[in-house]
Amino acid sequence: MRALHETKFSILELAPVREGKTIADALHHAAELAQHAEKLGYERLWVAEHHNMAGIASSATAVLLGQLLAHTKTIKLGSGGIMLPNHAPLVVAEQFGTLATLYPNRIELGLGRAPGTDQNTMRALRRGHQETEDQFPRDVTEILQYFKDPMPNQRIIATPGQSTYVPVWLLGSSLFSAQLAAQLGLPYSFASHFAPRMLGQAIQLYRDNFQPSEYLDQPYVSMGVPSIIAETDAEAQYLATSPYQRVLAMFRNQRGLLKPPVENMDELWSASEKLSVQSFYGMGQVGSNATVKAGLENLLSRYDVDEFIFTCDIYDTQKRLENFERLMHIRSTL
Repeated sequence: MRALHETKFSILELAPVREGKTIADALHHAAELAQHAEKLGYERLWVAEHHNMAGIASSATAVLLGQLLAHTKTIKLGSGGIMLPNHAPLVVAEQFGTLATLYPNRIELGLGRAPGTDQNTMRALRRGHQETEDQFPRDVTEILQYFKDPMPNQRIIATPGQSTYVPVWLLGSSLFSAQLAAQLGLPYSFASHFAPRMLGQAIQLYRDNFQPSEYLDQPYVSMGVPSIIAETDAEAQYLATSPYQRVLAMFRNQRGLLKPPVENMDELWSASEKLSVQSFYGMGQVGSNATVKAGLENLLSRYDVDEFIFTCDIYDTQKRLENFERLMHIRSTL
């Protein structure tokens, strides 16, 4: 098993929109976080695509990535992910090929199979498109070809895109993308920050079936981990009531803005709702530095992943930046 200091730390950003703040505030904070992550030595920062959600401002993922790239110098930036059912593969290749041309060796493309929204919004995003079981593998293969050198007589050239060799990851919360990532020899990131149930099974399937490729010699796995770290366990539990409220509202089909923390969640949720939120947040690391360090070491002992990619839904943006400082301090403490 690898040690914590040998494990790469990354960040997944959803540009949360806070109650009492604006969308512009969320986007400016995303740039501030990217700069902060770069200074702290994070491996990468990814932006997640979601649509028709008032509390998430990262819907135009490639556009936001362009802004973050312009405000940083070295950190790898990418999508975690682009939800492929919403987009034509050529458009995705051209967008990320453009970013790769402007910012060489810094952009990555994580691809997801879910729409990241409801069915009506999905139809508004990609009208007339009918997703089938084998469409996602075909679309992934098409994008991979757009990033390589053109084949003889290739009729459609991604310009920009062709010969940029943008690194491609597959993302998932089930077994389908794990199997495809293994078959194609691509790195794989499991969305355990919101769907932890099949994490162990998906990682094992990916590792058992991995085929070495021009992209990777051996399997590479990252897992999503929600994080709320503070000076004490009690303070962290208090700050965690913001994401708990967000998840609770989602279960009630009442998606909204990220709310400030509250003193007592038991006044807001029923016993069954509490269990559902705790299950959703099953991989969450909430507590002091010492508590979270022990929790991360436990995750490593169970899953032996190459990388943790952390989310954080702390309402206070300064405390959120401090959360990511604390994570890197935990990583460097032997």
